[in-house]
Amino acid sequence: MIIVVKNSCEQSQFDNLVEWVKDLGLDVHVSRGENSTVLGLVGDTSRVDIDLISSLDMVDKVQRVQEPYKNANRKFHPEDSVIDVGGHKIGGLNFQVIAGPCSVESEAQIIEVANAVKASGATMLRGGAFKPRTSPYAFQGLKGTGIELLLKAKAETGLPVVTELLSVTDLDLFKDVDVIQIGARNMQNFELLKEVGKTGKPVLLKRGLANTLQELLMSAEYIMSEGDSEVILCERGIRTFETMTRNTLDLSAVPALKDKTHLPIVIDPSHSTGIAKYVEPMSLAAVGAGADGLIIEVHNDPKRALCDGAQSLNPEQFDALMGKIRKIIPIVGKKYDGRD
Repeated sequence: MIIVVKNSCEQSQFDNLVEWVKDLGLDVHVSRGENSTVLGLVGDTSRVDIDLISSLDMVDKVQRVQEPYKNANRKFHPEDSVIDVGGHKIGGLNFQVIAGPCSVESEAQIIEVANAVKASGATMLRGGAFKPRTSPYAFQGLKGTGIELLLKAKAETGLPVVTELLSVTDLDLFKDVDVIQIGARNMQNFELLKEVGKTGKPVLLKRGLANTLQELLMSAEYIMSEGDSEVILCERGIRTFETMTRNTLDLSAVPALKDKTHLPIVIDPSHSTGIAKYVEPMSLAAVGAGADGLIIEVHNDPKRALCDGAQSLNPEQFDALMGKIRKIIPIVGKKYDGRD
């Protein structure tokens, strides 16, 4: 349920209303806009007397919300959420590019790639320290050492770090990581989502390869229900009958999610297509569709990459792509604080 309160009401009236709702055993999410303030009521709202609240002069309208996700719902938070990651804002009119290798392989490799993507205009550094692989014999990442190397790259370049968490047992290693990534395989690992929600850190939540958009929003709700409102959604392709690409990139997810949620939306053209030469056209299409950012795999030597080299751009290809992205961003009405 949402209560839309007129901004002309007195603060004491507003406080009394909030206190009364809380006394009913409900949680209250407050979202302030230019002309009104929205109170999102979370819990068993059956005990709330809609007619009584509607009769108050300070109340503009009262509306029941049918969707099971509340905190992530745009009805609760009409204005786009803007999340600040190390001084780089994402969401609303703000666009960001996250780039780096699929996995951290060595100190020289991650620092070289970090310097290259920053020079091209990337504003955040991605890199896998823990790698979930289909085969138990494939490279699983450098784990804790990989986190240390990412933080060294951050110290040299200033780029905030985005990296994937696989298990609650490793959460302590992520205390200096700027954005915790939850991968497609863990999108419905609800216990992990709840623990991540307790950190208060920005979370990049990837859609599962066979999950609906509502299921993605419900996973975001798990994180937000623990008090963490800084969730970034990521469309990384879903599994269909098509075999020409690794997955099928669902760009319709951007406008569909924009309609339902206030959370920022990032597109992953690397994992979705699995083919480096498709990354550029899908990146440009994602910008045109209204995405708030991109997460792109870049490797200094893709042919020798220990993980997903076939979908990784080299620094020269990434630089050329960034030049095209910067031309499109103003056309769709967004701002970018990377290199001009």
